Amino acid sequence: MDVINIGPLALPIPPLVLLGSGVIGVAVGKWAGRSGQIDIEPLLWKIALASLFSARLAFVLLYIDIYKTNLLSMLDIRDGGFVVPVGLLIAFAVTAWYAWRERGKRKGVLLAVTAGASFWVAATVATAVWYTPPAQMPQVTLTRLDGTPVPLQTLTGKPIVLNLWATWCPPCRREMPVLRDAQVRHPDVNFIFANQGEAAEAVRHYLESERLDLKNVLLDARLQVGQQLGSVAMPTTLFFNAQGRLVDRRLGELSAATLEQSIKLLRNPE
Repeated sequence: MDVINIGPLALPIPPLVLLGSGVIGVAVGKWAGRSGQIDIEPLLWKIALASLFSARLAFVLLYIDIYKTNLLSMLDIRDGGFVVPVGLLIAFAVTAWYAWRERGKRKGVLLAVTAGASFWVAATVATAVWYTPPAQMPQVTLTRLDGTPVPLQTLTGKPIVLNLWATWCPPCRREMPVLRDAQVRHPDVNFIFANQGEAAEAVRHYLESERLDLKNVLLDARLQVGQQLGSVAMPTTLFFNAQGRLVDRRLGELSAATLEQSIKLLRNPE
């Protein structure tokens, strides 16, 4: 899986890998500067912050038309909106600048950044090898709110956004209007809202109280979809192409911008 489950918590692995890279980089930097009593940790923080800020800024600029309707949402990095190549490029550029400018700290900075980057690459590759998600839409039958059975395979033929959610899940509730609006904007995409383990009456009451007009609201009473796809956390959103092949997966709350990013990938997987 690409998440670590601790009781009711589901922690996505990529941020943990990034955190581990930072910890290792700082530890190596402290070790390298110990003999000369050189503290390079402030420089490492500057490199990390410059990298993260640049990666976030690049993403915001790519989707500025969406973010400008809610400027404060630019600061909400929980949506995972970053352009990783830009962040890496800035990290290496700032590292090179400090290595040239701070000659007394050059060795420690280079060792720390190399160690952190090596861990990130190794852990990312290991995760990709270890976790291979099911490639196809699961062959399960869910039900509509009126009890009509719906085999998921019958909904292929268009790109699919499959959202796993529950009415008691706060981030699920927060992202639902974003998904609703996207369903209207993208009629060429099938949006499927697979409720996890709740009764039809509870789901119907929630939709009515929130005035949510959604198509393809289905009940997954036995949590079959999440079990087959290794997605027990909520919300999780999965993106399948028209042939039912998994293209992308997002754990956690989506913003309008990150949803648009995944839909773009869905249409252009290459």
